Amino acid sequence: MSTKTEPVCQIFTFRDCKTSPDPVYEIAARCLHPSPVPIVIDNGSFQTRAGWACGGEEPRLMFRSVAARCRGAARSDTQIGNDISSIEPLRWLLKSQFDKNVVVNFEIQELIFDHVFTHMGIASESKVDHPMVVTEAPCNPLHCRQMMSELLFECYQVPHVSYGVDALYSFNGSNARQGLRAPHTGLVLSSGYHCSHILPVINGRLDAANAKRVNVGGSQAASYLQRLLQLKYPGHLAAVTLSRMEELLHEHSYAAADYNMELERWRSPDFYEREVHRMQLPFTAKMAPGVCASAEERQERRAQQLRRLQENNARRREEKLQQDQEKLDKLLAIQELLEEGLLDQFHKNLVELNMDSAEELQSYINKLHLAVEQGRQKLLQGDSTEGKAEVSELDPQMDEGDGVSLMDSDLPEQNTLVDKSASIQPQFNMAEYHQLFVGTERLRCPEILFQPSLTGDDQMGLMETLQYALARYSPSLQEALVSNVFLTGGNMLYPGMKERVERELLAMRPFQSHFQVTMASNPAVDAWYGARDWALEQPPGGETGTEGWISRQDYEEKGGEYLSEHCASNTFVSMKIAKPAPPIPRLAEPMVSVAIGETPTATAVAPGVPSAPTTSVPAIVAAEVQVVTS
Repeated sequence: MSTKTEPVCQIFTFRDCKTSPDPVYEIAARCLHPSPVPIVIDNGSFQTRAGWACGGEEPRLMFRSVAARCRGAARSDTQIGNDISSIEPLRWLLKSQFDKNVVVNFEIQELIFDHVFTHMGIASESKVDHPMVVTEAPCNPLHCRQMMSELLFECYQVPHVSYGVDALYSFNGSNARQGLRAPHTGLVLSSGYHCSHILPVINGRLDAANAKRVNVGGSQAASYLQRLLQLKYPGHLAAVTLSRMEELLHEHSYAAADYNMELERWRSPDFYEREVHRMQLPFTAKMAPGVCASAEERQERRAQQLRRLQENNARRREEKLQQDQEKLDKLLAIQELLEEGLLDQFHKNLVELNMDSAEELQSYINKLHLAVEQGRQKLLQGDSTEGKAEVSELDPQMDEGDGVSLMDSDLPEQNTLVDKSASIQPQFNMAEYHQLFVGTERLRCPEILFQPSLTGDDQMGLMETLQYALARYSPSLQEALVSNVFLTGGNMLYPGMKERVERELLAMRPFQSHFQVTMASNPAVDAWYGARDWALEQPPGGETGTEGWISRQDYEEKGGEYLSEHCASNTFVSMKIAKPAPPIPRLAEPMVSVAIGETPTATAVAPGVPSAPTTSVPAIVAAEVQVVTS
């Protein structure tokens, strides 16, 4: 006979990781000779990654893109990224250089650059002699690029700058590692901290006209999870912080291949007990009184509880007897009215008592008289001897609330329940009270990437936007795009994300059509590696010239918004400023002189033209000219 095994509970604890300040590195000799090596900075809205463009090099610095400075503190006292050991206490002070995924606060951006250069061993007070590769948002506004170029060229005096889209760096780097021949054609799905993008790439260049953005990302998922758990556990509002919600998303969430079917599976109690993650919150376990008491102390405590119960019973008997006696006296007084012949008052009192006849009154008086006599007998007999016998017969393992059975059956049931709740101490599990049961929230929060309507956002999901972007191309070009669908970005780290995209593509594509979905090797950091590989292949001043690089001369001649295009960059759209048309030379106003008795005449003198003979002015105009009298 098979035995049913109990599901094993999965209990986890929040790590609440605290960061340590970044070390200050020294510049290696290979980064200076024979020429300064470019610095690669993946300027992400969630995390900034910086390092050298050397073979086999990894990001030296990885920190949150936030800065905190107390009011009135000096600029040098600003804490950047990992300098903030715990973010939650300082969350109200945090500032970022981003609005969504676009850099708008360049004061914070300058502090980020100072932090990067200082910890990479570069003295940024005078000059940065290294070229820089910086990522930017797809379809970045010209003003933002102009301000970034002004910051790099004017403040840091860098020799060359290259701008590129992080998702395209990851796409090209992954294709190169797979051995695919350039130029590449494909569809890039990038999902970051603030928003997600659909980027069509045709023949190695971004089709910016058909690129789409969905304003849903990791920050919206974390806020949604925080709102769900705070509604579910109103007693732990302070413990449900954004930092812990991000940890839940990164380590305990997953994307469902079929959302509705997965929710049906969660309806099963066995599946719920097996898959729910219990997050243990920190708590202090207080020792319950009497836990380590001896057997004699427990016996004495039970006897005291029994005596308290007997005293409560005796007090309630007296109160009940007094109430019954008062009712009996009142009814007897009404019966005396009948004996005295006061029929009107007697019938009036019967109506107030909701009785119909004197016989019913007499029956009620008899019952009440019997109850009063029984109550008096119980008070006279007493329960002291009976209570002592019950105490001597108590079992050593008797629970603390077993003495409740000694209460009289004639007392109301409500009082019995009150006594039980007062005497029985429930077994309270303090650890379980401080646990967060994360069940369907594990898949509901990643689902907002595909259904933003779950959070109330009136916009299309990721796959709906992809279908809308594909519909703008011819069928042959659609086949080429879906043959290389590439997933990158931090939100693609959810388990099951690739299977979900494949399922959605299978549903939207024609029958028996082919497509291929590829995941980045490390979706969160792959953009930095792609930018590093591009800088190694196309260094400034190499065989390919300065393609993709902006020199200081280009900045001065073409403006800060100028962009040198390459395979991973945006499309440059020059800023067209309408110049005002040159003014048209106007003829001089006619000079009219009128004398008394003469016909008014007018002469028009143009600049550089000799004056012509005077001609007569019509009489209708002569009335409006100035008359000069001699």
